[in-house]
Amino acid sequence: MSFRTIDTLDARGKRVLLRADLNVPVREGRITDRTRIERLCPTIRELADRGGRVIVCSHFDRPKGKRVPEMSLRPMAEALAESLGRPVAFADDCIGPEAEAAVAKLADGDVLLLENTRFHAGEEKNDPAMAAGLAKLADAYVNDAFSAAHRAHASTEGVAHLIPAYAGRLMQAELEALDAALGKPARPVVAIVGGSKVSTKLDLLGNLTKKVDVLVIGGAMANTFLAAQGHAMGKSLQEAEMHDTARAIMAEAAANKCEILLPVDLVVSATFAPNPPTRTVGVDGVPAEMMALDVGPQTVEMVEKRLRSASTLVWNGPFGAFETPPFDSATVAVAQSVAGLVASSGLKAIAGGGDTVSALHHAGVAERMTYVSAAGGAFLEWLEGKTLPGVAALAPR
Repeated sequence: MSFRTIDTLDARGKRVLLRADLNVPVREGRITDRTRIERLCPTIRELADRGGRVIVCSHFDRPKGKRVPEMSLRPMAEALAESLGRPVAFADDCIGPEAEAAVAKLADGDVLLLENTRFHAGEEKNDPAMAAGLAKLADAYVNDAFSAAHRAHASTEGVAHLIPAYAGRLMQAELEALDAALGKPARPVVAIVGGSKVSTKLDLLGNLTKKVDVLVIGGAMANTFLAAQGHAMGKSLQEAEMHDTARAIMAEAAANKCEILLPVDLVVSATFAPNPPTRTVGVDGVPAEMMALDVGPQTVEMVEKRLRSASTLVWNGPFGAFETPPFDSATVAVAQSVAGLVASSGLKAIAGGGDTVSALHHAGVAERMTYVSAAGGAFLEWLEGKTLPGVAALAPR
């Protein structure tokens, strides 16, 4: 993994195009979560304080190449200014005369936000003309949007080949955390993978069996693996058509000397609803009329034991239907154990994926992990071993 950071960028007097991810959740015109905005601020502040003229660009939602007023980034300028504690100007376009005029007004240390890059069809097509239009605005390019780095778009990949390109502090932190997780990790390495379907995480599971020492499988996908081993799973969510694939993954793991840990007990209920009657059963004891909705305390204890001897943890996916109590119990218990191990034994715990981040916040330990990725698809594709176009474009040339 090789990329240039802004340590080598002399920003003074330069126009710096900063690719951000301002695709934040908005409800009724109000931003409901400013995490991505706040994580972006250190790079903007550093570049501006070093005399750069910072030009922020981002996509928002899916306007499909057309100008959609309710998908404008204008409200983000105010939110960004509040988080930065300094003014942020706004340009009504991201390329062309209006953008160029707004950039021309910048003085050293100023910050400008451009309009939604996806208002132009050329963004998602990685159109060379769109990339050239963005490059015309700047002397250097900084990508701080790892969460969009799996897309080969004009603002994430195309423009990076036209002007000197660097990784911002958020991108740098993400790449260094991921390298610590799977690139050159301290061993033993444990991976926890949850989620509902094996079919959506085939590439991830296949790559991890080659990279980690212990692979813990939770969530409804564990039901598929248990069923593939011959356990009756009652009405549990599972993919019968994936049984052969599950057995193949287990065989591949064995060949790679990767231990797979499956649940040994399950929390079952006849109803998927908040706080229904539940039972804890062994994996051979799921009643025909019930479904597994979480793993049980023996499984939690087994996972915690493995974690106590681990040096690195990669976590993607909860153990159960954590949004619906009491099926959050196992995820919360393991999350709190991980947080304790990070503090007491130096466990490097890297987590990512939307459900995983939500679960860690739910458990109250997100801030106690070594690193929590705000990216979704990009984090998953990296774990799958895929090359991310937005990262590859930052390689020194």
